[in-house]
Amino acid sequence: MTYINRAIEDILKNRFETSKSVAITGARQVGKTTMTKHIYSYIRRINLKKVVLYSNAKGDPQGFLENFGRPLFIDEVQMVPELIGAAKSILDDVSTRGNYLFSGSQKWELMKGLSESLAGMVSILELGTLSLREINGISFKKPFIPTVDYFNEREKYLRKYENLWEIIHRGGYPELYEDNPRDWEEFYSSYVSTYIERDVYDITKIKDHNLFYRFMVSVAARIGNILDYTSISNDIGVSVETVRNWISVLEKTDIIYLLEPYYNSHLNRAIKTPKVYFKDTGLAAYLTSWLTKETLENGAMNGAFFETFVINEIVKSYINQGKDYRKRIYYYRGKDKVKKTVGSTDTFEEIEIDLIIEENGILYPIEIKKTTNPKSEMASAFDVLDKDINKKRGMGVIICRGEYKLKLKDNLYALPIEYI
Repeated sequence: MTYINRAIEDILKNRFETSKSVAITGARQVGKTTMTKHIYSYIRRINLKKVVLYSNAKGDPQGFLENFGRPLFIDEVQMVPELIGAAKSILDDVSTRGNYLFSGSQKWELMKGLSESLAGMVSILELGTLSLREINGISFKKPFIPTVDYFNEREKYLRKYENLWEIIHRGGYPELYEDNPRDWEEFYSSYVSTYIERDVYDITKIKDHNLFYRFMVSVAARIGNILDYTSISNDIGVSVETVRNWISVLEKTDIIYLLEPYYNSHLNRAIKTPKVYFKDTGLAAYLTSWLTKETLENGAMNGAFFETFVINEIVKSYINQGKDYRKRIYYYRGKDKVKKTVGSTDTFEEIEIDLIIEENGILYPIEIKKTTNPKSEMASAFDVLDKDINKKRGMGVIICRGEYKLKLKDNLYALPIEYI
């Protein structure tokens, strides 16, 4: 099997050398164990899925850790949360770094235990599915930010992304990029079944797996849209409160994320409801029955999938440097409407900006279009950010399928997806 180098590896090594312990979160099968074993082949690994190890850890967590010594890699540690408390007792009495590596696929449960018990003793990293940079072997690692300095540095590593829609459809799970990859449909069918039977059941104890599957399909059909709990409730026939609880399950297990809106007192007509995105477009394509890249590329949801994919890539550029994207990345939609003319027809649409990156008090607006012919009019909504007198508007970009970086006007560029 060919190992694909992960962009976060250097960050992991540095954190392990400088922290008493490190925790790696991420969805099932994104490569947490494979990466850790690749880097730290000399460290003993404990797999809590083994019944004997699980029973021993559950019965005597303190003795369990003392028996195996340090350094130690504990996989799926959320299965025995008592181990985190036991680790605290040990780490309280040592000054050494690089004692424990924890991994887990139930992010919120794991982080809750870590923040309560190991505050100041653990560095937390998130691993996503493979990024375009990783798939194409591009060593550039800086987070995406639309500035001239970023453009100049990124251009040293530019490479044309071939078969983009094939990658959007395939998704980013490492097993699908092995020398002899698994069949796409078989992989996702197995993935969803295992996910619902194990991760979902562990959290909710739900017995109607088919109902939760229908829920996942309903959410996947709404990627890139404002989250409407009532609509999903009506779609699958469960209460709004159940939908809220199940959305939190998808978040906890890193299947989806909610993109929060940008608003403040100067943008008082901003909508304050998040948008929902799947973290992997391959999984979303499977759930919504886009079974080939051709049907996905030419289908009614191609714009939503392209937008989701681009946002995922930008998010990965941050998490692969150990940065919290939730404090930087937003979208904007206002209740005010603007007139748009298509041919001889006038329509009125709410003002929307697909993505806003906030960095050092500067707002960088981003529009995402699958077009190969971007126009400056596509970024007309960016002007709304000038109402925020406490923040400065930075460079704006339209990320698209064009071949070249184009300056459309002052402070606005059209940018090929290769620049992410």
